[in-house]
Amino acid sequence: QVQLVESGGGWVQAGGSLRLSCAASGRTLSTLTMAWFRQAPGKERQLVAAISWDGASTKYADSVKGRLTISRDIPKNTMYLQMESLAPEDTAIYYCAARTGSNVLGVYDYWGQGTQVIVSS
Repeated sequence: QVQLVESGGGWVQAGGSLRLSCAASGRTLSTLTMAWFRQAPGKERQLVAAISWDGASTKYADSVKGRLTISRDIPKNTMYLQMESLAPEDTAIYYCAARTGSNVLGVYDYWGQGTQVIVSS
């Protein structure tokens, strides 16, 4: 069983930066395809960024390309989402997710509890 715990959310002014972390346990990140999703009030959950288990493939939503960067630290078994040039439309609950397959667009089996990001204008 994989457990995921997010941290790093909070309040930031537009144009600011945040770094989200996702600490995994139960399985090493080198065997998991990982992703960040977000859900804003009244909207569907959206895939923000994903990285394959071998790190060879990444995927970003068009709305975040060039501003958000997904990465991972294998020894720490932790994934990150570096967020730059944040805008009010980035306000959402951000979720960490994992799956055992290699397809970054597949169904994710494991989820964290979410961390809130609020960007004020």
